[in-house]
Order: sequence, then structure tokens, then C-alpha cells
Amino acid sequence: MSLKATIESEIKKAMLARNADDLRGLRALKSMILLAETEKGASGELSADQESKILAKAYKQRKESADIFAQQGRKDLEEKELQEIAVIERFMPKQLSADEIESAVKEIVAQVGAKGPADMGKVMGVASKELAGKAEGKAVSEAVKKVLASIA
Repeated sequence: MSLKATIESEIKKAMLARNADDLRGLRALKSMILLAETEKGASGELSADQESKILAKAYKQRKESADIFAQQGRKDLEEKELQEIAVIERFMPKQLSADEIESAVKEIVAQVGAKGPADMGKVMGVASKELAGKAEGKAVSEAVKKVLASIA
């Protein structure tokens, strides 16, 4: 079942349960999916990779907003963003732990033949593609820096 169909099913359940918090997050996700499907040059159906990118983008947007609201002391708005994050996390693939990210990066470093921090671009290019949707870009970047620093 596609992500869109799953979300539509969850929207129906949330409507029946009168769960406004879940409904708001689900509708936002559905909106992002519909926008991606109707973008110029889009084929109509989204691949699993495109769906995971949409989820990651939505998660990142909500996380940044929640952080800003927390800094400004707007607990009410921060709470809404955190509720939407919880909804988005239900559909995201399992995130890798720091150790799993580091071991994957070590394999990529060996595969690419990186010899030190100067090769960060080469490693990040491969790592970001392989770990897309499985780990945050920031965590991958930190792992790459750590592994490359240990080589030098």
C-alpha cells in the first residue's frame, strides 16, 4: 500500500475518532504528497524514495519550527509542532543509531578510498544517497567527519 493510501486511511480513522491533532498532521502530509505528485515533470505516482524524502522534509520542517517556538517561549505552538512530528514519525522508516551510521560510513570510506578530511565531499555524496531517509543529514555529516579525522 502506498504512503498516500495509508495516510488517507489514517485520516478516515482520525476523523471517526475526532482526533484533531492527528488529523492536522495527516492532512499536512497528504498536502505535501499531492503537491509532489502534481509538480511539473512529475509522473503522478511517487516512488518509495520520493515518499521518504517528503517525510524527511516534513519532519525537518516541524523540528526546526518547534525549536524556534521553544526559543521564543511559545509552548502552545511548539506543542502543535511536536504532535505533528509524532504523526510523521509513524510513517518514517526506522532511523539508524549513531553506531550503525558510523559503521555504514566506515564501509563507504573504504569503498570510496578516502584518505582523510580532504575527501569529505566524496564520502558525503555517497553517504547521503545510501543513508537517505534512514538518518538525518547532520548525523551523517558528523559521523563522516569523525571517521575521516580518525584516518588522518
